[in-house]
Amino acid sequence: METERLILRPWRESDAPACYRYAKDPRVGPAAGWPAHTDAENTRQVIRTVLSAPEVYAVVWKQTGQPIGSVGLHFHSELAEKDDECELGYWLGVPYWGQGIMTEAAREMLRHAFEDLAVKRVWCGYYDGNERSGHVQQKLGFRYQRTNPQVPVPQLGETRTVHVGLLTVEDWLAQSHADPAEKKGGE
Repeated sequence: METERLILRPWRESDAPACYRYAKDPRVGPAAGWPAHTDAENTRQVIRTVLSAPEVYAVVWKQTGQPIGSVGLHFHSELAEKDDECELGYWLGVPYWGQGIMTEAAREMLRHAFEDLAVKRVWCGYYDGNERSGHVQQKLGFRYQRTNPQVPVPQLGETRTVHVGLLTVEDWLAQSHADPAEKKGGE
């Protein structure tokens, strides 16, 4: 899949050094619920076991051809229990924050979910303290549904509060027919 600035493609083990460059930063993984990567081999293992899941893609910066983050659709997750729904997950390297890049990548994933995969509902959550993620969801049109306190975060051995949003196919279709200036959300 391709956007103006990005290519979304499956992860490759050869992406480990580029992925590690961003996944080792303690501002990235822990905010999303996973520990910072310890070395390129750790990253290679994560690519093999986590990032190689169906519908999980490397967010590749066209200018360099290198991955700068990840975006994916997760079926049968804690938030998305039904067959016609999924959960959107993402992370992005710190040097690329604040440029609308994840909004661009996630918007393409939502198009893929609703148009190609015939999903009816996409869920997305963010932990307290990760308001950047909440802002991305807001720009994408997710509607707040609930706040879940004391949610286990197994990879970090703690519990957190998670804020959950939902985007339905009907809301997405209404947005996709809106004026392009309105959709950009001020980016």
